[in-house]
Amino acid sequence: MGPTYIPTVLLPAAVGVIMFGLGLALTPRDFARVAQFPRAVVVGLLVQSLVLVAVAFAITRLFDLPPMLAVGFMLLAASPGGALANIFSHLAHGDVALNITLTAINSVLALAWLPLVMNWSLAHFLGTGLDVPAPTQKIAEVATVIILPVLIGMFVRHGWPSLARRAERPVRISSVLLLALVVGVALASSGDTLLLHFGVVGVACIAFNLVSLAVGYAVPRVIGLPAPQATSISLEIGVHNAAIAIFVAVKVLDSEVAAVPAALYGIVMIASASMAVVWFRHCHARTVATVVD
Repeated sequence: MGPTYIPTVLLPAAVGVIMFGLGLALTPRDFARVAQFPRAVVVGLLVQSLVLVAVAFAITRLFDLPPMLAVGFMLLAASPGGALANIFSHLAHGDVALNITLTAINSVLALAWLPLVMNWSLAHFLGTGLDVPAPTQKIAEVATVIILPVLIGMFVRHGWPSLARRAERPVRISSVLLLALVVGVALASSGDTLLLHFGVVGVACIAFNLVSLAVGYAVPRVIGLPAPQATSISLEIGVHNAAIAIFVAVKVLDSEVAAVPAALYGIVMIASASMAVVWFRHCHARTVATVVD
């Protein structure tokens, strides 16, 4: 497997399968569902796009990350939630419909939000006043890899619903395996950079993940949203589509270093989200018991 095979074939194929699996679970109703719980959707989107990016920036300063690693960290923060968030939300007794809606909308908004965050991060971390032109062609390629498979998946779901239901589970399993492969390849490709910064980047990823899960749950609860919706928003914000962040780092920025934060986060988020699921299930069971009593 040559070095050019990874960014040109493996990463696009992996992201494509992951997004196709997401499309199999989507229908136009998932986008229209915003009208059913607009406050939860707006809160989730604002926390995801604004609060999370601000938290990521604070963590890059707190841990004094080198410039390209800091850029990669910001890419991770601007990436949408992944299909895994829907799975974890189901296990945690969250509002899965809300998760699917947020994932769908975030995946579309990321096409505009990711380039903005990327350009600002490059200018900020790599030099004041640096003129960073928008990589229009490469962003168009990213849009194709992200959106086209989702549309194909939705088309299959609409035209052959029984086939889509049968394919959803194996495609979901394949997506998890491909995500693990992408993370593994990104970690292996980073080589000396990973060894040099493993400790500080790893701790930064853990801190970012824990803060994301906590903020994602606390903010909705403070404004009065029910626990299942807060659970969904927490997991949507804490479980990122690391494959997209890695893809943008390698494909658009041509930087394996910038892919390191997302690769490490891909490992951290699965472990912490699993523990969060246990906690959420315990809290929901306790709430139900209290209501019954």
